Amino acid sequence: MRLLISFAALFLSVVLLQLGLGGVAPLDALSGDLLGFSATEIGFLGSAHFLGFFIGCWWAPRLMGEVGHSRAFAALTAAGTIGILAHMMIPHAWAWVPMRIAIGVAVAGCYTIIEAWLQAKVTNETRGRAMGVYRVVDIVGSLGAQLLIAVLAPAAYLSYNLLALLCCAALFPLVLTRAEAPETGVAPRLRPLIALRNSPLAVAGVVVSGITGAAFRMVGPLYGLAVGLAADRIALFLAAYVLGGALAQLPAGWLADKFDRRTVLIWLSLASVLACALTVMAASGGVITIFMAAGFFGFATFTIYSVSAAHAHDFAQQHERVELSAALMFFYAVGAIASPVIASVLLAVIGPSGMFGFIALAHGLLVVFTLVRRRARPVPEDRTRYTYVPRTSFLIGRLLRRGNGRD
Repeated sequence: MRLLISFAALFLSVVLLQLGLGGVAPLDALSGDLLGFSATEIGFLGSAHFLGFFIGCWWAPRLMGEVGHSRAFAALTAAGTIGILAHMMIPHAWAWVPMRIAIGVAVAGCYTIIEAWLQAKVTNETRGRAMGVYRVVDIVGSLGAQLLIAVLAPAAYLSYNLLALLCCAALFPLVLTRAEAPETGVAPRLRPLIALRNSPLAVAGVVVSGITGAAFRMVGPLYGLAVGLAADRIALFLAAYVLGGALAQLPAGWLADKFDRRTVLIWLSLASVLACALTVMAASGGVITIFMAAGFFGFATFTIYSVSAAHAHDFAQQHERVELSAALMFFYAVGAIASPVIASVLLAVIGPSGMFGFIALAHGLLVVFTLVRRRARPVPEDRTRYTYVPRTSFLIGRLLRRGNGRD
């Protein structure tokens, strides 16, 4: 209980950030459609978000070193708030691109600071419990952000103002906490080649994970509109995806620790291809069928990043783990930046099935590559434990270093 109380301010900031900044993507998709933006333009907004996310991951540790945790957090939150508030002042697609970059910077930067603060405060004895609560808080906040869309009118000042207020409110718990800010540690170097050297398959897995998650989160609302869902039901559609992913963590973790992770990746990708097909077929069914398909899609795809990361750490040395986690995040961002634009173009040209055809193709290629890599080398006898890895910042590897250590 003392642990939860000591981190209460940080966890409350996480929830408020998720509600404020996390609600922008689906609201932008619905607002853009109402304002007459093309599907491709809305896709570019999603790509802009992940471009900002990557910039924030890289820049935030350096900003912390220059001005400290609290000031950096305040500055980044202000950037996100400005990005939200400016939307309805200039309701044009290309004007929204720099706003979404600013929001992406704020998301990654604020998470980087929160995780750096957590890292400085936890001990080896409290790390597991702290990270368990952190994961739950992150998922609950993400779920709440999707559900919030049900009560926000698209392209309305009030809706964006409400998200901006939630974003601003995230300042209070962290900036006003009595806990002393930790000393700034050294930022991990970004060395993508370390991931390619340890596991080309893990790199492919996290790229496909980025393709999948970014396409669904950023372009999924357009798919919902295309199949006839109302705005409040699109919120439930997105929430079903997050809930399905949350429910998959325990069974996926058990399988990934018991069997060859490459075999688990094959079955997860095959399940993802099936989920894509079922989601397309469900479009002609009832609302409940569409929600169930979205939940199964989340169940099949959500854990691919964590399984891939665990596989990469199986072949890593202890001193490489933090930089390896940062490299995997980099490749996730590569997939996530490209995906929304491609998915939106396919949705506009082919129709609702185009986006899921693209995702299914990515997972099909991952199955083929995994089969090839199974012959490259045997499974190491001494493997790391599976752990759910939030895609939040380059510093997440430090928080999970005990979980990624060998048993």
